[in-house]
Amino acid sequence: TGKQHGYEDAWDNPNIFSYTGEGRVGKMTMTKGNLALGNHLVDGKRVFLFTFFKKGLWKFECELVFHEVAPFETPDTNGKMRIGLKFFFQRKGTQLPEYASQVLKEGKAEGQAKFLVDIPTEKQSLITTRVGQGAYRKRIIHRWEYKCAVTGFHHQQVLIASHIVPWRHSDDTERLDVSNGILLSPTFDALFDRHLISFENSGKIILSDQIDTKAYAKIGITGKEQIRKLSSENLPYLEKHRDLALVK
Repeated sequence: TGKQHGYEDAWDNPNIFSYTGEGRVGKMTMTKGNLALGNHLVDGKRVFLFTFFKKGLWKFECELVFHEVAPFETPDTNGKMRIGLKFFFQRKGTQLPEYASQVLKEGKAEGQAKFLVDIPTEKQSLITTRVGQGAYRKRIIHRWEYKCAVTGFHHQQVLIASHIVPWRHSDDTERLDVSNGILLSPTFDALFDRHLISFENSGKIILSDQIDTKAYAKIGITGKEQIRKLSSENLPYLEKHRDLALVK
């Protein structure tokens, strides 16, 4: 609940839960409950996740451990865009792939100094969000489990997190929706961004006839590539991408 206040909480992958900080109006700040969440390890507090089951009943899911927090653009209760705080928690007792630590390198481990965060100004944060940084980018990386959606390549320094339906063709809701995000290696990202490739709802690649098949082969694309972890929420965005793309 809480989407009317700009909140959206979800499992970005089986072990990473993203949680929107508190504050219904105006810029979210690292105070009160938000600060308590960021400091919970060094303060000796534990975080437990419950989900709504039915009226009067909540279901215990698991214990969570804080990793990091990042700014993102979100509407407040009044519909005015503001800077929110997105927390990233790991399911306690689970182990992420070693290469995932590159994404979480700013996270705080137990025993470290008191949690502090320098949240950029609103103008800086809006710019950061729009060039693919901040919480939205991190959510895409977690959603695709730190690997290129097509090849499985996992070096974070190289992978590009971007929108399926480009920013200029998206409304405010679509721009913030992690289901409109995809993580790709540079070659696939460049072709996808220029609508020289797209993907069927099954995940199978579609090649534009603007490029000769032999030319695709020179950059290692065979036409047999496939996205294997599409969700049903990704499909409307892929359909819109295909409508925009110059492909058969």
